[in-house]
Parts: sequence; structure tokens; C-alpha cells
Amino acid sequence: MNAAQPLAEHLDVVIVGAGLSGIGAAYRLQTEQPGRSYAILEARDALGGTWDLFRYPGIRSDSDMFTLGYPFKPWRDAKSIADGPAILRYITETATENGIDKHIRYGTKVVGAEWDSDESRWTLTVERRGVDGVERSTLTCGFLYSCSGYYNYDHGHEPEFPGIADFAGTVVHPQFWPEDFDYTGKRVVVIGSGATAVTLVPAMAEQAELVTMLQRSPTWISAVPGRDKVADRMRELLPPNLAHRLIRTKNILFNIGFYQYCRRRPEAARKLLTGLTTRILKDEKLVAEHFTPEYNPWDQRLCAVPNADFFKAMRKGKAEVVTDHIETFVPEGIRLKSGKVLEADVVVTATGLQLLAFGGVDLVVDGAPVELSEQFVWQGTMLTGVPNFAVCIGYTNASWTLRADLTSRLVCKVLGYMDRNGYRAVVPQPRHTLQERPLLDLASGYVQRSIGDFPRQGDRRPWQVRQNYLLDTATVMRTDLGKTLRPVAAAKVLEPVH
Repeated sequence: MNAAQPLAEHLDVVIVGAGLSGIGAAYRLQTEQPGRSYAILEARDALGGTWDLFRYPGIRSDSDMFTLGYPFKPWRDAKSIADGPAILRYITETATENGIDKHIRYGTKVVGAEWDSDESRWTLTVERRGVDGVERSTLTCGFLYSCSGYYNYDHGHEPEFPGIADFAGTVVHPQFWPEDFDYTGKRVVVIGSGATAVTLVPAMAEQAELVTMLQRSPTWISAVPGRDKVADRMRELLPPNLAHRLIRTKNILFNIGFYQYCRRRPEAARKLLTGLTTRILKDEKLVAEHFTPEYNPWDQRLCAVPNADFFKAMRKGKAEVVTDHIETFVPEGIRLKSGKVLEADVVVTATGLQLLAFGGVDLVVDGAPVELSEQFVWQGTMLTGVPNFAVCIGYTNASWTLRADLTSRLVCKVLGYMDRNGYRAVVPQPRHTLQERPLLDLASGYVQRSIGDFPRQGDRRPWQVRQNYLLDTATVMRTDLGKTLRPVAAAKVLEPVH
């Protein structure tokens, strides 16, 4: 290296992403591995991730906050299903109270990461926005932890709609909602039937003339209480931390039990969900046509609507559902395959998210680019072929944070294991040939479109990404790291696998 060239800054750990997962990861690192230098690199100008990015009307979680929240910080707000601003305040409070905010570097995007086994370190190429435009620099770290989720923050899924240029109204994508957008008294069509759509419809119906949800096929939608009365009573009677633990346990058991019920008794689950919806809408034909999917509950993620607000908007005549296919946009709205024209002043394309593996960072190990689709995930946390690298992947059938917090604790355990054994680097290595399976086992369109670009899971522990918190919490932290983690030096695995 040229003597005149400044040395790159070196940190023990770099966390990518200052969202719900990244802040939780920093907390675990500070408390379980104190003394390590670290930074959180956040590409945007604010913390919060999803909960700061999305600003569409009604933005909220579809998981209860007693399990989506952190186990170490009790959720104190009244609503169990919380709105986006409340969740963002909660994340911000956590970062501030624990001094994590001082470790966040905003406007810093990781665009490349190169591992050198001889040096046992990552060299990160980062882009920062400066007064003279985008500036590139490098820093190094001993361990890299990606907490950026698996969504593309820059682009949503945008299918090509015929004739959309002819539409005389306004087209909006929820991921890029215009500030102060006024839709009062307007006719709105929301294309899509996922969690975003069922959130938008009742929220926009409060001001719009009529909101129509246009879906190609029905989605399972379930009404849930907005407030948890049992939780409210527990919080009245018990100390905050104890109440939080008990409520969290109650909700975990209920959610796992309901998921297992849906998977093991799909016909009974179908009858239960359609029966509940019929009781609210009081129209069996309507439920059969628009709210009875061909797939079974939890083949795709279930959409939750607090206090049945979606269905109540329909009963008030402020919202409706149309199940049909788009033929083309026309100046006055959308013409459907049936020939009907949906008149609209505003069309919201809630057509889904686009997956992006680990924030789109290009990984290189000892000069060779990593083909993610050829790697396996170990304990839902680290990747074969990539030393000292971990990813945060939440559950698809439960609150994201349940798995995210477990992953962060496991990362801390791995760091401690390396210290105790004098290892500078470790990498997961299977002892047997693995039968590959998709990382995310969901039939949802947003998953199927991009899952081929992601690493795989295997057919046995610890290479399976299980969707069961009870099993994971009982086994993940008790795993024998020495059986499947191998020390690395000079671009070679030191111990052979027998």
C-alpha cells in the first residue's frame, strides 16, 4: 500500500441497516459482546427502515406489537396492532435509550464487500452523498451482519399495465407515496389484495368517495382485535417487564397454534375463516366470490385487519371488492376482461414488493464473486462459502422480530466462540450432501418472482430455516458450533470434515 494513502477505518462488526432488525442487533451486540467496536451503516437519512420508508395511508403492522416489539423493551401503547408512526417512535426510543443512535452512519450505502482470508477481514465499499455528489470510500471489519431485510427499497414490483399512459387520472405506488396527496372525494381503485391493499382501502375510504379493491383472485383476510383486552388487564396488574413477557408468551403460543391448525386441518381452517367473514359481512355470496381463495390458509401469508376495519368500510358503502383481470387502462379508469369499466380518479398499484438479497450488496470471497443461489443457510443465520458473514431473516408465519432477535443472539454466540478458540474467522460447512429447498417456503407471488436469486435451505438441521419459534428458541442457542462451523485462514478451511 502507498505510504501516503490513509489506512481504512477498521471496526470489529458492521451492521447494515438501521431498521427494526439493525437496532435490535446493535442492542444485543452491546449487551452480550460489550467492548466491540461497531457501526450501523444506513443508506437512507433516517432510522426505522420499513417504518420510515412507507408513508401510505393507514400504514401499520400485521403482527401484534408484543411479539413484533423487542423482548427487552415492553410495548406500552394501547393498540396491539400498531400504526407505522407508533412503531417508528418505538424503534427510535430504543436506539436513543441505549446510545445506539450514536453508532448510526446515515446516507451510507454499502455497494460492495470483499473478504480476504489472509487478513481475516471484510473490505466494504460505501457510497456517501456529499456536497459534490456521491463519494466512494472503504472501511474494513472483522464481521459483517446484514440487517437490511429482503425487500428492494428503491423499487417495488411494477407490472406492465396496457394503456396506462392513456389514463387521465393519477397513478400512485404505495412505496413512494406523494407527500400531502389529497384524494378527498375522489374515486380510487387499489390494484392488489395483499397486506398493503387491505390497509389502504379502509384508510382511504375515510376521505374518498369510493375505494375499489381490484384483485385477480381472493386472499385470506382475517379480522383481529385492534386492542388485546387480556394484555390490557395484565399490564394493569403486573410490573411492565413481567406483563410484557407473559403477553408475549401468550401471543407466541396462540400464533403458532393457529398456524399449525391451518396447516394440519386446512378444510376446517377454511370454514372458520369464511364463517367469521360471513358473520361480519352478512352475505355468503359476497364471501364466496371475493374472500374464499383457492389456496389454503397460510400457503400465503394471512392478511390481518384490526377491528374488521376493511369489512366495516364495505358495509358502510365506502369500499367494494371486484375480482377480475385488467384488460387495459382507459382515460376514465380501468377496463376489465369482463367488459366492465372501473371509473377512477386515482389508481394505487399495490402490486407487491420486489425481493432483493441482502440489500443488493455484491459479495466477493478471496477474489471470487459469491453466487448466492449456490450457497446454503446455516441456522437461518450464516452462509456456506462466506466467512464471518450473517444475515437477519425473520419469520414468514409470525412476527419478524422473534427470529431476528434469535439470530442476533446467535451472532453474538458465534463471536464469543471465535474469541474463546482463538479463531479469526469461521464459515459453516455441511458434513453431508444437502437436498436444497427454497429459502422462503411461501407461494406468494412476490416470493416466487425472485426466490431463485437467494441462498437455499437444506433438508436437515442446522440447514433448515424453520418457521417455528418454539423449536428454534429451544435449539438454536444450544447448538454445538464446533460441529458445523470451521475456522478459516489463508483462504482455506483448517479442519477437514469427516
